[in-house]
Order: sequence, then structure tokens, then C-alpha cells
Amino acid sequence: MAKGTQDRRNGLVVVVCLGIFFGMIGLSYAAVPLYRMFCQVTGYGGTVREVEQASGVILDQTIKVRFDGNVASGLAWDFKPDQRDVVMKIGETKQIYFHAKNTSDKELTGQATFNVTPEQAGAYFNKIQCFCFTETTLKPGEELEMPVLFFVDPDIVKDRETKSIGTITLSYTFYPHEKTRPVADAKKPVDAAAKL
Repeated sequence: MAKGTQDRRNGLVVVVCLGIFFGMIGLSYAAVPLYRMFCQVTGYGGTVREVEQASGVILDQTIKVRFDGNVASGLAWDFKPDQRDVVMKIGETKQIYFHAKNTSDKELTGQATFNVTPEQAGAYFNKIQCFCFTETTLKPGEELEMPVLFFVDPDIVKDRETKSIGTITLSYTFYPHEKTRPVADAKKPVDAAAKL
């Protein structure tokens, strides 16, 4: 085999390996947003679906929806629903409010995630308006009312696994979220040698 042919093959192998390497890095960064999108579209894992309009069908059958609010450690907030539960018709649109208060003496930013239990109900719980996955900043002592507009899809009564569900729980957890700063705002690292 000629040396030029061998060099071309070696170069091709290097290019393919680099392509796979950078492709894997790209997929690792895209995995979380893609998984979140998949869950929101399918309701997989109790993830609520986001829709743009209310249901056109309202059944006479009712369902109870409970609300739960949690705060992860590191975020000095009080966070809770204004009401613990609501009994509503399946397909009916409801709006409820959660209330957050910064109990610290400094500005804090949080970001909420949510889930629905039982998990099978996630595919039928539809949010029209929500504060989840949005950075929320509260000044010391500041309070905020956050609406959630939702409905339970009437198709929940057609599915063999979900037709007997009488209660759904919508749970939110707020986590601390560090605001990203422009590179120009970042503090310069301390040079240990300069201190000596």
C-alpha cells in the first residue's frame, strides 16, 4: 500500500474519531433540554404537558387536584400554594396561585421544577400558564404571587390505567439559581505569587 494512501486513511480515521468525540459532547449538552422537551410532550415520568389553549370538552365527572410547594436547601424562601386542593370538572380550566416570599436579607433567585403524581396522570394534566423553569428573583422580604392555569384532559377517563384516578397532586420545588454574569464582570483570580 502506498504511503499517500495510508496517510489519507489515517487522516480519515482521525477526522471520524474527532467527529464522534465532538458529537458526543454536543449530545451530552443537549440531553437535558431534549429529555425535558420529550417529557413535556409525552407526559412521561409525571411531567405536565404545556398547551396553548383550554379544553373544548368539559365532563360532568369531577377530579380532585392537590397542590404542594417545596423549597430546596440553600434558598431562604417560604413557598406554598394559596389553597391545598380544588375539586373541578374534568376538562374545566382552573387558575390557582402559589405564594413565595424571600425571608433572607439579600436578593435571591430561584427556579422551580414540577411533577405530577400519579405519574400516569402527567400525560393528561395540561398547563396553559405556569412559572416553572423561569428564573424568579426576589429582593429581601419581597413577596410574589404566581399563577398556574391548567386543566385535566377529558381523555383521562378513556385510558384503562387512568380512568379510576380520583386525585392528582401537582408538586413544585424551588431550587437556588445563580444568575450568570458576563465574563467582564467576573472577578479576577487572586494570584498567590503576587501576595508573597
